[in-house]
Amino acid sequence: MPPAAAEPLTPERILEATEEVLRRYGPAKATVVDVARALGVSHGSVYRHFPSKAALREAVTDRWLGRTVVRLQEIASAAAEPAPARLESWLEALFEAKRHKAGDDPELFATYTVLLAENSGVVETHLEEMIGQLARIIGEGVASGTLAAPDVPAAARAVFDATARFHDPQYAADWLSPSITAEFEAVSTLVIRGLRA
Repeated sequence: MPPAAAEPLTPERILEATEEVLRRYGPAKATVVDVARALGVSHGSVYRHFPSKAALREAVTDRWLGRTVVRLQEIASAAAEPAPARLESWLEALFEAKRHKAGDDPELFATYTVLLAENSGVVETHLEEMIGQLARIIGEGVASGTLAAPDVPAAARAVFDATARFHDPQYAADWLSPSITAEFEAVSTLVIRGLRA
């Protein structure tokens, strides 16, 4: 296998290496020089793709958050499925994605929790995208008569806020509880029942 430097340096390769460096050193100690070393290139080569350490950290955070959004968008777009069932599937997929991120790689999850606090613009865009997906599902449910919400954007925000314990990283410790699945099901059932027409 050729050395890493022999492969073309792309933003995606840099982001993958950055994730590994963050996993190894944590957000406080990871540097652009560490990323460049892992890639076998100069730090100037990394800066040609990302103009600053902050821009690199923002991009890796956006990439990490985006992994969840893709699956959720598929659910939100599945118009053949009734809106209440889609809403349930969407909430469940979000909860499962967050639990897996926290449980499968706790070091990296902790690192991203730090990065999320640094990148409020990226986080805000991510949250708005997710709430927009909820609004799409609820809006289609209102149009079909299966859901009732006089203010769809407000209802979407309320659903997101009401289920925060199951997707907000600050509650990650709760996700290890043996009763968390039953608690999630109770909350999501109540929320969906409250929206039914």
